[in-house]
Amino acid sequence: MERAIFPEYLWAFSTLLFLAGIASSCSDRYWLLQKPVAFFIFGDSIFDAGNNNYINTSPRFQANYWPYGESFFNTSTGRATNGRTIPDFISDYAKLPLIPPYLQPDIHDYVYGVNFASIGAGTLVETHPGLVIDLKTQLSNFYKVEKQLRDKLGCEEANTLLSTAVYLFSVGGNDYFAPFQKNTSFFESEYIQKEYTSMVIGTLTNVIQEIYKLGARKFGFMNLTPIGCLPLVKALKRETGGCVQGFTEVAKIHNRALSESLQKLESNLQDFKYSLHDFFTSFGERSENPSKYGN
Repeated sequence: MERAIFPEYLWAFSTLLFLAGIASSCSDRYWLLQKPVAFFIFGDSIFDAGNNNYINTSPRFQANYWPYGESFFNTSTGRATNGRTIPDFISDYAKLPLIPPYLQPDIHDYVYGVNFASIGAGTLVETHPGLVIDLKTQLSNFYKVEKQLRDKLGCEEANTLLSTAVYLFSVGGNDYFAPFQKNTSFFESEYIQKEYTSMVIGTLTNVIQEIYKLGARKFGFMNLTPIGCLPLVKALKRETGGCVQGFTEVAKIHNRALSESLQKLESNLQDFKYSLHDFFTSFGERSENPSKYGN
């Protein structure tokens, strides 16, 4: 069974359908849930809404200074962008408030969800250890939120909230960039590429399954960009004179493995639904043809 990988606007629309209580599987079945749903966000700098403002880390893993935030908030918020993040736009279109970072001190009500993402985070605890909130720690934070929801709402209402919520992930790139930054030859072996990718996807899959056990059913994912074409990567290997194709191949291996893992989860877990945005393609298109997208 094939799963379509959506371009960005369709992926956002699919997520909005989830948030509205309507979704479709690959066999075009539809269902309707009557209550508005929550939005739980996991990942790295692409999604972080400011969690790293509240941890003891390096400025390298923070975005709480100018020019971050200048084009929308008029001040830095901890988002690694000049304005809003993808989850911010989805929340806005879904008529939800902006989903706050989990570590923001005044946040105690999670009925609309919460954002666990952290700049620099990976699936592996070994990725930037002590400086970021890795995915397993994000899962631990979700456990705390889940317990608070049950204590506050009661089991029945909490079960409804958790089962109708959308769980959004953007994570994995830092797991590859961290070792590459230390040793640009690290991924030259095909064996290392496959074994390391298996470890990253395995950790992500385990986290998804743990969240599923708590009642999660609807998920959104982004695959990796052409990481060999990122400016930081090209700067580390200037002798290539352009994109580091071998490193981009790692992203392709990751993306194939992610797609296969999600298909297996959908087959094996009852009512598991997901959408997968092909960030690799959409990012590549904008990098190669920026004028088509207003840049």
